[in-house]
Amino acid sequence: MSNDRPEGFDLTRLLAERGAERYDLHTRHLNHQLPRMLRTIGFDKVYERAEGAYFWDAEGNDYLDMLAGFGVMGLGRHHPVVRRALHDVLDASLADLTRFDCQPLPGLLAEKLLEHSPHLDRVFFGNSGTEAVETALKFARYATGKPRILYCTHAFHGLTTGSLSVNGEAGFRDGFAPLLPDTAIRLGDLDALRRELKHGDVAGLVVEPIQGKGVHASPPGFLRAAQELLHRHKAVLIADEVQTGLGRTGDFYAYQHEEGVEPDLLCVAKALSGGYVPVGATLGKDWIFKRVYSSMDRVLVHSASFGANAQAMAAGLAVLSVMDDEGTVANARRTGDLLRERLAELVGRYELLHEVRGRGLMIGIEFGRPSSLKLRSRWAMLQAARKGLFAQMVVVPLLQKHRILTQVSGDHLEVIKLIPPLVIGEPEVDRFVTAFTAVMDDAHNGGGLMWDFGRTLVKQAVGNR
Repeated sequence: MSNDRPEGFDLTRLLAERGAERYDLHTRHLNHQLPRMLRTIGFDKVYERAEGAYFWDAEGNDYLDMLAGFGVMGLGRHHPVVRRALHDVLDASLADLTRFDCQPLPGLLAEKLLEHSPHLDRVFFGNSGTEAVETALKFARYATGKPRILYCTHAFHGLTTGSLSVNGEAGFRDGFAPLLPDTAIRLGDLDALRRELKHGDVAGLVVEPIQGKGVHASPPGFLRAAQELLHRHKAVLIADEVQTGLGRTGDFYAYQHEEGVEPDLLCVAKALSGGYVPVGATLGKDWIFKRVYSSMDRVLVHSASFGANAQAMAAGLAVLSVMDDEGTVANARRTGDLLRERLAELVGRYELLHEVRGRGLMIGIEFGRPSSLKLRSRWAMLQAARKGLFAQMVVVPLLQKHRILTQVSGDHLEVIKLIPPLVIGEPEVDRFVTAFTAVMDDAHNGGGLMWDFGRTLVKQAVGNR
């Protein structure tokens, strides 16, 4: 077989010829508000390459990634083991997606995933976190014979219509009604859970053990108590670990921080992909799967055209292998503790900094109303325009001055969320804490550039009303 590149489509040449058009192409053909937003906050960078926890621009400047593609890049970018696995599976020319056979890779990946949740029995593979949640919602309804799912205020479970129905943020839901008839309760509110269960129509509760919006952990004992209440009323507990799973919080799954919790359905995605191939998985108990797939007539009652494709399965297997070999979960716990402790030491030093919380490498930094008159007036100006602007004011200089990519944790929240690749270590902790300290110094000393940018954000927020 010849090793020469086949004639025809040449991706390398296409990118060389038209890569510089990236922002204009998005403006013309995709979501036109994305490039507009990026230019407004100075995030319209051009990254040329990436590896591990870093990007590089055309000038060779490095950028520390504390966002990990919203949690997708758990192992960082272009991990060599995952990359090799994908080359191997492509070179194998497997008879993939015939739909009328049973390939080995899905079974092997399911087996490895279930080793980390031994109380669960079966897996359905889709293509994303929102698909994993949709699967759980359907399975819970069918298996229990009940129509209603409970969810938590401020939850985020995806943006397709079913998962949107259990999304606790009004900004995502507005304009997309009617949604499914589901009901929100406050995270940790067992009394509200009891009241809803008494109606007898609840199929289950879907919950993030640590909410991504704001980085709020479920109160100690809540998941265990909720599980007992749900089972008493023949309903199921659905753990959404799309962001918190696969080591993010310092255990393989975040629900494992609480003894005795064994979800009936478990949703994972994001980091399982290795950052290459979209993949989602819904793990569940045997009785649930056997009710959904109750006969040969129902063998395709829930399926996905690209679900369990060979590339996704190979990526997932490689990710789990790397995590075992490199001690990824232990590193997330150790490095996360160090980063959180270093940041928590700053709370008493800066009046705008109110709390540092989280687990493992999922950390929330919350800002709040300062006590001094000078800072209070500036804070009030931002809050009057739009809550969340101060957090954005911190995110921007972290990137522009210190080349560190972070995100505001949610709409109208004064919280920055750190979810870096789980491979970072003490050098990255030092770099972030040093940069964050400099930004806080600037904010508290009345640094002109930062507050000037705040006025720009205020004008933008008022103009969008």
